[in-house]
Amino acid sequence: MNKDQYSVDLNCDMGESFGNYQIGNDEAIFPYITSANIACGFHAGDAAVMKKTVKLALKYNVEIGAHPGLPDLQGFGRREMAISTEEAYDLVIYQIGALMGFVKSEGGVLHHVKPHGALYNMAAVNAGIAEAVAEAVYKIDPTLVLYGLSGTELIKAGSKIGLRVANEVFADRTYQDDGNLTSRKLHNALICDVGQAVAQSLRMVRKGLVTSVNGLDIAIKADTICLHGDTEHAATFAAKIHTAFKEKNIGLQAP
Repeated sequence: MNKDQYSVDLNCDMGESFGNYQIGNDEAIFPYITSANIACGFHAGDAAVMKKTVKLALKYNVEIGAHPGLPDLQGFGRREMAISTEEAYDLVIYQIGALMGFVKSEGGVLHHVKPHGALYNMAAVNAGIAEAVAEAVYKIDPTLVLYGLSGTELIKAGSKIGLRVANEVFADRTYQDDGNLTSRKLHNALICDVGQAVAQSLRMVRKGLVTSVNGLDIAIKADTICLHGDTEHAATFAAKIHTAFKEKNIGLQAP
């Protein structure tokens, strides 16, 4: 494969605000991304924010995804909870349904589903939770794309049930030696330097490798790259990565 043949999706977690309380600057990011994961009300977001964010995605021709999380507003969905596989299935169904209502009412089509935070991390390593999430997505619409951490249980579960899957990597997170993300409880979980984020993104796409916090090269598949929209530098990161990809002849398109 030559450099002209590389293509990747650039996604961002969006709509993680409440009413008039704005977290991040979603509209500043939309021009640079190809898909958006919109919070569905459990970890963040509400009816007004969902509607507004869906409208922004349609305005900028960005693919729309549901971003279901655990029912944990205070912890922003990042605290693990002891839920059963049935509960995982139910909460994913509920949240996808909520966002689909806004997408349909605005004349759009839901493109994908990406779990959020602790639910995402649980589905990466717990086969039962992963299968419950994948089944929920499949039962609602088997044409939806399931986004999950590259090479994990969620990707396996989605492929097994017959969904299209997108192996996700992260521009602004560090990795452990086993290929999982560094816990946000640790000081080195986030990448705050834009140059480092761009370099990591390019290497994941072009080489299929990412360097762990301990210096180990890990094989990784990058169908889609995530940026977090709730950080203060999100718009800058999105613009810089978008520009770097264009300069390296890497196409940007949703899976």
